[in-house]
Amino acid sequence: MKLDEQQCHEGAPAMDADTVLAMLDQVPGWGVEGHHLASLFTFRDFHKTMAFVDALATMIHAQDHHPVLTVSFNHCKVSYTTHSAGNTISTNDFICAARANALYASLYPRAGA
Repeated sequence: MKLDEQQCHEGAPAMDADTVLAMLDQVPGWGVEGHHLASLFTFRDFHKTMAFVDALATMIHAQDHHPVLTVSFNHCKVSYTTHSAGNTISTNDFICAARANALYASLYPRAGA
């Protein structure tokens, strides 16, 4: 099953660094920043940025896995870590990263949203 079809689950364990690096190819545009899995989504204007943030909030709530969001005029940085796994990266972070990518692609199918 693809990551964006999976559901987050309570108690997801921390992943070791080798596993995290091996899984990065499943979430294009995402990278490791300290103990976070992070990506920057870019948009043409503030309205498109906020439309993405609003849609993202619905997914975040449904998965009950909340990132740090940094929002500005034409971009939104999304940064995940799993607090219950000791503030490290878990499968839940990858699931939500894949879901965020799928959401972005569905809202803005062409590059340069």
